[in-house]
Amino acid sequence: MFGKLFGRGAQRPADPHALPVPRTQKDGMYTLRALGDARVLALVEAAEAGDWRAVRAASAPFDLGRDHQVLAELTDVDGVQDWIGRAVEEDKEHRATALLISGARHVLWGWEARTSARAVNVTRDQWRVFHERLEIAEEQLLEAAELRPEWITPWRRLLTSGRGMSLGTAVNETRLDAALRRDPLDLEIHLEWVSYLQPRWSGEPGQALAFAREAFARAPEGHRLGCVIAMAHIEDWVESERKNCLTTPEIQDELLEAAERSVLHPAYVRRPGWQQDFNMFAMALSLAAERIALPRVFQELSGAYTSWPWRYMAQPEKMYARARRNA
Repeated sequence: MFGKLFGRGAQRPADPHALPVPRTQKDGMYTLRALGDARVLALVEAAEAGDWRAVRAASAPFDLGRDHQVLAELTDVDGVQDWIGRAVEEDKEHRATALLISGARHVLWGWEARTSARAVNVTRDQWRVFHERLEIAEEQLLEAAELRPEWITPWRRLLTSGRGMSLGTAVNETRLDAALRRDPLDLEIHLEWVSYLQPRWSGEPGQALAFAREAFARAPEGHRLGCVIAMAHIEDWVESERKNCLTTPEIQDELLEAAERSVLHPAYVRRPGWQQDFNMFAMALSLAAERIALPRVFQELSGAYTSWPWRYMAQPEKMYARARRNA
């Protein structure tokens, strides 16, 4: 690995696919686009153009059945739902991929209709559109999973859909088991379940953190699954009425250990979108007022900001900038 080959503090080899850092920055920060990867940007631009053939070509370097982040960049493009249905119907050879993209897009599109408001503040029309879109997503994702049983990304989206449609613990646990059989250490699957275990959904206080700790204990050194610890504490902060609830020595120590065993470990692999892993730790460590790992995390980020998970805050970019200055 890099740390063993070049030593701590040595300059990392340049990533030939990395997008250049924008020249115009505010407070030394910039919003990461397309996972900071030129190949992902080509994929996003093909989706924006509604060009299915170009989307297939641009997705060739990636495995959409396993790479949640690349799939998310693709399905986050507004308007994908307007043309992907034709690909589902007409491209028999790539039907599974088209179903995956369409289903994942309909999950996100459904949540856009529902909004992030508390359930009591969602209107009847919003609920109706939400469920209509999720029903389409469910059908398409289940078919994609049947066509490509080795894929894990359909199951992550089915967990999100199942949570939104209140399908119940039995159904969602079955989906969790299906996903973890395909990859027992998949970070995004664990993050979905941390969300599901929150009291605002289906869990009890402390349940999500216990799940995160058990999962991370099984991960090897340098694995990005350490981010599940950061997100479990962020979710606790979201649920708590005390906004300084993370500023305890025990939580600070746990986050420090998780960071050093995952994103700050020499064995950690920087793949497209690695900055989001670091942003999860940046937010958790800053909420905990931790002072050892936090400066190192922001130093590695060099100003790269991702909206997740900072959008849990009212002014996410402002809070990122403040946390970065304080670090």
